[in-house]
Amino acid sequence: MLRVIRELEFGPLGFLELRRRMGNCSSSMLSTRLHTLQKAGLSVQHPDKSHELTAAGTELAGALEPLWVWADRRGDAIAEALDA
Repeated sequence: MLRVIRELEFGPLGFLELRRRMGNCSSSMLSTRLHTLQKAGLSVQHPDKSHELTAAGTELAGALEPLWVWADRRGDAIAEALDA
């Protein structure tokens, strides 16, 4: 779910583009996550079928920014440790 928030942080995206940015995750998984975010009031789906964060979703994305910065710095080391 955090990955969807991260991808939507910079503006609305259509389902296929969002799925592509997430490494072609399954359609059902992405649909479930988007539905959960909508129910929680963190995202909306527009009539053109694009998805966008609400004000609450944008606030959450801002709060998560330090975590994403940390992951960007440490991601390679974590991936190597998991592969070992």
